[in-house]
Amino acid sequence: MPDVTTPEYSLVQQIAARRSVLRQVNFYLTSEREFSTRNQSFPDGNVGGVRSAYHVWDMARFQRQHSSRGRKEPLNIDFIELFGHGISCLPANLGSDTYISYLTVMPATILAALYDKFSARLLEQNVRTFLQARAQVNKGIRGTIINEPQMFFAYNNGITATAQEVETSLSAGGLQLVRITDLQIVNGGQTTASLFHTQRRDKADLSQVFVQMKLSVVDSEQSEIIVPRISEYANTQNRVNAADFFSNHPYHLRMADFSRRIWAPAQQGAQRETKWFYERARGQYSDEQLKLLSGEQKLFVLEYPKSQMFTKTDLAKFENVFDEHPRWVNLGSQKNFARYALRIGKEWERSSDHFNEWYFKRAIARNIIFRATEKLVSAQSWYNGGYRANIVAYTLSMLSEIVKRRSSALDFLRIWNTQAVDESLLETIVVIASAVHADITKPPAGISNISEWCKKDGCWNRLVAQVDRISEDLPNYFWELLESAEDNKHEVRTAKQTQKIDNGIEAQRRVLSVPPQQWSLLLREGTNRCLFGPRDLALLRVAIQIPAKVPNETQSAALLKLLSKSQEVGIL
Repeated sequence: MPDVTTPEYSLVQQIAARRSVLRQVNFYLTSEREFSTRNQSFPDGNVGGVRSAYHVWDMARFQRQHSSRGRKEPLNIDFIELFGHGISCLPANLGSDTYISYLTVMPATILAALYDKFSARLLEQNVRTFLQARAQVNKGIRGTIINEPQMFFAYNNGITATAQEVETSLSAGGLQLVRITDLQIVNGGQTTASLFHTQRRDKADLSQVFVQMKLSVVDSEQSEIIVPRISEYANTQNRVNAADFFSNHPYHLRMADFSRRIWAPAQQGAQRETKWFYERARGQYSDEQLKLLSGEQKLFVLEYPKSQMFTKTDLAKFENVFDEHPRWVNLGSQKNFARYALRIGKEWERSSDHFNEWYFKRAIARNIIFRATEKLVSAQSWYNGGYRANIVAYTLSMLSEIVKRRSSALDFLRIWNTQAVDESLLETIVVIASAVHADITKPPAGISNISEWCKKDGCWNRLVAQVDRISEDLPNYFWELLESAEDNKHEVRTAKQTQKIDNGIEAQRRVLSVPPQQWSLLLREGTNRCLFGPRDLALLRVAIQIPAKVPNETQSAALLKLLSKSQEVGIL
């Protein structure tokens, strides 16, 4: 007789009692060893007539899960330690006490070595990274390196870099840079990457190649304001579009951070989680791989599949579609992005807490639905090969409007967790897409260009007027997929609270990283020039006591605003 007191017996009884409602059995294997990369998936099976799925959790998978909330470290370079000598430089402060800069001639061998060692980390503040020699400027750089290396200094525009701190020393040969804290190349990423790749691929000799560098010391609090300006004003080598210039906004930095540390659940049948690669700056996805060895590239693609790379303009497209701005999307990627950037900028100013991990996961779910809809439309018998982008944009905006009128919400977290779109939702999308296609391909009299019609408010207004009629044609099981508006609001509130805590911790970290003398200068100048009220001055008196007294999260956020204000009036 079995021992009815054991937990195993209780489990068997529960399974037997629920046998008729079981849809899937999940088998989990945990191991303290690492799973072989050769076996990344197992096909679903069948146990007693019930579908079965298999999941392997090895130490690497646990580590990936644990590291999702990791943070990157600043990039610090010690030239003496790395290269045995400093870099000759000239101070270029122009008599200013609040701004420090240097001019230097960088040996190409050192730039290439730095790129080899730090790769994309060196270019995180660049508006875009190496464009793989696709643009004419990169071919010119490569040609000069190979054919006229001694003329590189004359032909090249040089690079512009920033740092939080710089340490110099005076030697017999003059002033030298010996250590740089958080070096970032904000303009000249193509030059830097081209030096490395030409040396590696073409075996080019860089010993005669030198690059002029302008180095500005910009502390972390000023970087969000000054670095994008440096990048915009300095960039003359290649055409840079509006999306590139917005890439340094804190919103995109946060989205990129989420994409590098949040693992997406394994898709059905797969044994490995993956990540969605957000390409904040053009060319990042390809550039990340170029310096990797063949085996490392394979691991990179396993972690970041090419199908899971998306750009700023992609993000703007599916966010604006679901937020019911299909007219903007139909204007084209750059015009749509410009409107998206303006909208996000205003929302960020009101509260950055809204842009949190839940927001990122919702964005990915929207991406998944958008791509699935593109495939669905192409497969329909009524689709004749034209206006797919218009149909998709209006279909998903209509879906969003239909759900909103029911005081409900799409269950985006369900889509995130499965990394797929439910069949019931796909069938619903087909019904809506068919209605949209029938409507937009019959513009009003006097308008013959359907694409132009789709850019007008009248197109959207005419479709919205049909929401109730189209809703009646949707399958009943679609409504069962939706979550209540209240449940959705609860998810949003919880995520905002978590992000608010994260923002508070980050504000404290940034305040503690500001040199003490800056707070003293701010208090002195602010008092003398009557810039701040009593409450602000009280905050600054707390700040000058760091580290003996540490400002709390609320005080830290307020201090950062004072710091920003001081930069605007020229104190710092």
